[in-house]
Amino acid sequence: MGIIIKIVLSGFALLGVFALSIYAYFEYKQLPVYDLRLAVKVLLGKTSYTPYKGLEEKLGYSSSDKLLIIHADDLGLAKSVNKATFDALEKGGVNSASIMANCKFINEVKKYAGLNPNTDLGVHLTVTNEWKNYRWKGLAPANESQTLINNIGEFPVGIKNFVLRADPDELKKELQAQINKIKSLGIKPTHIDSHEGALFFNKNHFRVYLEVGEKNKLPVFVPKGVDAHFNKEFPKPKNVVVVKDLYMARKGLKRAEWEAFYLNTLNGLKPGLSQLIVHLGYNDNEMREISVDHPDYGASWRHLDYKAVTSDGFLKALKQNNIKLVTWKEIQKVLY
Repeated sequence: MGIIIKIVLSGFALLGVFALSIYAYFEYKQLPVYDLRLAVKVLLGKTSYTPYKGLEEKLGYSSSDKLLIIHADDLGLAKSVNKATFDALEKGGVNSASIMANCKFINEVKKYAGLNPNTDLGVHLTVTNEWKNYRWKGLAPANESQTLINNIGEFPVGIKNFVLRADPDELKKELQAQINKIKSLGIKPTHIDSHEGALFFNKNHFRVYLEVGEKNKLPVFVPKGVDAHFNKEFPKPKNVVVVKDLYMARKGLKRAEWEAFYLNTLNGLKPGLSQLIVHLGYNDNEMREISVDHPDYGASWRHLDYKAVTSDGFLKALKQNNIKLVTWKEIQKVLY
């Protein structure tokens, strides 16, 4: 009997070590995943949902075609970001973007959208801060968003602080307020996505994200990996399209490898729907001041992204690889 107890206790100890190892891994990666089952599914790449069928054909293509959305995040964040993004849209280096409703320079986006009403513009739903000297606040009434903001109305710094505190009901009010703000500018948003991916980690927050999209008849950006949330208790909504392949410059990418990263992405693109996310801007005084002590996605980073997607080599590679550029606006028409 004593041996059996020892075996059982050893088993529990191993399970405990296994669980702690998983949590330690996600903490190291700065990914606030606290659901053990979800963590294991993410690590193993397991999913259990029915993919959206026939999207390529409904968009006017075949299943063998390479479909790509080239998406610029953070419109409205700065004049530098706006100017670079507008230029990339004009040159064809990007064909989609999303707006941060909480930022200072959204009126520039309003003006651009008024002159270019067919531009594919979504809402970059924002609930976290990351810059040292430039912070944004919530748009919902402060008394209805106490778990989302601090005592001066600002969102928390870092995804973890948001995930551990945010009440789903208050979150829903804030996300809707941001969508309403963009609509009040006369812009008809085509989709929603999540700044820093903050809405992807907690199941209840992710559910709110999907519900807000459905309420407003907006496609929601769901990358592969986040689909680990879906199971029998949380089935994937029929109108949600999971982006099979997501590409984005990550921390650690060397400056000398920047252009090669993007060209290799285009040259290796697979059939089906993919999305390439870029963060554009200029290495100017404004962007350097905003991103002080924050090299990742800062001024130099954004200028490298801008130069890469507007280069002749990048635009030529799109044609050489017979890549079909599609937009969230086109997907919106398919879904709704």
